[in-house]
Amino acid sequence: MDLQRVLQFLLQRQGAGDACVLVTVCAVEGSSMRNPGSIMAVSETGEYEGSLSGGCIENAVVAEARQALEAGAPRVVRFGAGSPFLDIKLPCGGGLDVHFCPTVDHAFTAQCLDLIAQRTPFSIALSPSGAEVLREWRPTQFDPEADAGVFGHWPVPKIQIIGHGAAVEALVKLSPSMGCTNAVLTPDERLLPALKDYGPVTRLERINQTDLLNSDPWTALIFLFHDHDWEIDLMERALELPHFYIGAMGGRRAHAARCAALLARGVSQEKLDTIRAPIGVFHSSRDPQTLALSTLAQVIRTYHETDFAAQCERALG
Repeated sequence: MDLQRVLQFLLQRQGAGDACVLVTVCAVEGSSMRNPGSIMAVSETGEYEGSLSGGCIENAVVAEARQALEAGAPRVVRFGAGSPFLDIKLPCGGGLDVHFCPTVDHAFTAQCLDLIAQRTPFSIALSPSGAEVLREWRPTQFDPEADAGVFGHWPVPKIQIIGHGAAVEALVKLSPSMGCTNAVLTPDERLLPALKDYGPVTRLERINQTDLLNSDPWTALIFLFHDHDWEIDLMERALELPHFYIGAMGGRRAHAARCAALLARGVSQEKLDTIRAPIGVFHSSRDPQTLALSTLAQVIRTYHETDFAAQCERALG
């Protein structure tokens, strides 16, 4: 989920007048730290952002990127198993085909970042002639004979938190470490100034302000209320909105009461079964920081396990 960070580095260095290389993992053989589509950006100065391994080949990648700049043309290089570089090995025993593109310009980078800001799926197409932005998601494909491929990118997880208390603050401050964006709805006035630098924070004044909820297929809806009377109207609406995850704080007894109230509203059992409660990967957590970590781990795991292509097809259908 470091795509935006790498592209921001690329835009910054391009703005400073540096020639830069976009480096992309095209294919993986055996074990690897990174998947196809993972990127690095390398400046002519040797500075770089991103990683393609656990630190095994980054120096070699930088050297190869600077050679690609000198040649002025894209190339694909194999590292690890099957590579001509006998002294550069991946401890995992795998191999990576890596595309070096020294021809990306400011417009390419700005377009990628604009689509990321809009939370619009897009793809990057690579070929011997360079890199191109496609305004749609396409599944990963790479043709080693043609040194060409296409790599789709989904929006990063958006953490839409609805709740009050210290757990809200802990989760908001932790989630950027995983590249997530935040939005908060809370009746807790104390949180408004405390969280203003982490994303939109909106005062929730009534339990029926369901129009304040906003989501897309890449949104995790997280309810963190100790006072569960706040939840029912909002959760009923949340279950109707697009999302890849919905979870709620509270024990099994609280969740049973929550489900009974929602069933009485006409919410289907099928939808109720999608609510993660008790929330998180370990359910006995009591302190806010542990609860935030447990919840974020469950959200990120669910994000990586979700078939967004099928989900978006169902939404359009």
